[in-house]
Amino acid sequence: MTSTHAFRMQLKPGVVDEYQARHDAIWPELAALLHESGIRDYSIFLDEETLSLFAVLKLTDDNRRATLPEHPVMKRWWDYMAPLMEVEPGNKPREWALKPVFHQP
Repeated sequence: MTSTHAFRMQLKPGVVDEYQARHDAIWPELAALLHESGIRDYSIFLDEETLSLFAVLKLTDDNRRATLPEHPVMKRWWDYMAPLMEVEPGNKPREWALKPVFHQP
């Protein structure tokens, strides 16, 4: 069984192409870490008008998403992406949870 998690992040102006390029070349070790942590079917969408990013992912019941901020690969990715987006201390992307209002299975 899985649950769905959705959230918003924010890009800085002028970095859309670089953000896309970095995700097109996602590190194999990061992709493996996300999968091993119970993250499935992960998509990020861009609102070109506001530069808001909308992420949607599925989490396995035994996911370890909460442990990702401590993993060296995740920390390296966040450092790599920090110049492109709004971040928290430690370069974790700022995240705003999205409230589900409709779902059609």
